[in-house]
Amino acid sequence: MAETRRSLPSRIWRAIPPGIRAPLGVVSAVIALVWVVLCLIGPQITPHDPLAQNLPLYQPPGVDTLLGTDELGRDVFSRILAGAQVTVGLALLLVVMSMVVGSVLGVVAGFFGRWVDEAIMRFTDLVMAFPTVILAMVTAAALGASLFNAVLAALIVSWPPYARVVRSMVLSLRHQEYVASGRLLGFSPLKSIGVDILPNVAGPTLVMASADIGTAALLLSGLSFLGLGAKPPSPEWGAMVSSAVRHFDKWWMGVFPGLAILTVVICFNFLGDALRDYFDPKGATR
Repeated sequence: MAETRRSLPSRIWRAIPPGIRAPLGVVSAVIALVWVVLCLIGPQITPHDPLAQNLPLYQPPGVDTLLGTDELGRDVFSRILAGAQVTVGLALLLVVMSMVVGSVLGVVAGFFGRWVDEAIMRFTDLVMAFPTVILAMVTAAALGASLFNAVLAALIVSWPPYARVVRSMVLSLRHQEYVASGRLLGFSPLKSIGVDILPNVAGPTLVMASADIGTAALLLSGLSFLGLGAKPPSPEWGAMVSSAVRHFDKWWMGVFPGLAILTVVICFNFLGDALRDYFDPKGATR
């Protein structure tokens, strides 16, 4: 029985992809998991109300206020915990939507080809011709400052890379023998896509999505920093850094939200690299 208990953790450890078992992958996965958990339960475990203005102004980090207070007497630590649901949660939502939209268009373009492929890819090239951040800023400014419009603006500039990558994979897969065999067996185009194409493009697409979570969080925080995203008093990390710019001497107001953004971006980028090494071991060796 003791041997079974000892072997269970080892079996679980061996089931984890080798790339994530590397020290950097383990640390990145743990930090990413912590932020995802805080995204779910952050507002419920805050020591203070993140919107309440009932604490001393500009109080430095200490026992009562772990990360200090801001210019309105709000607890910075509580606002960072609550802001995880806004920044990380919306980043996850943005990546999922971008992956779905881009993958659908990429599959349709690659599988059907001809004028369908030409129309979708030329529209994709048109969107990618503009600098990502500039286009997102212009779109968010045109739609109006709000979190919903910021996510919509970020979605408009985030889906083209998925469309191009998925299309290239579908073009290489649709002429494979097992895909042709399925079509000869009477598979409809929709069934052929679902049975033969999607399972083979899912892995690389998920790797790309995992690495894009940090980029999405940075883009949304940047829009909020510029006043094009979250509106006060929403506890969004980019808006917190923007508010701290006017108070350079109160370093804790901007440093800790900035560190939160930094850890999210780095951990998800490293996690994406670890997953890429797992799905492409030859590339990792090179």
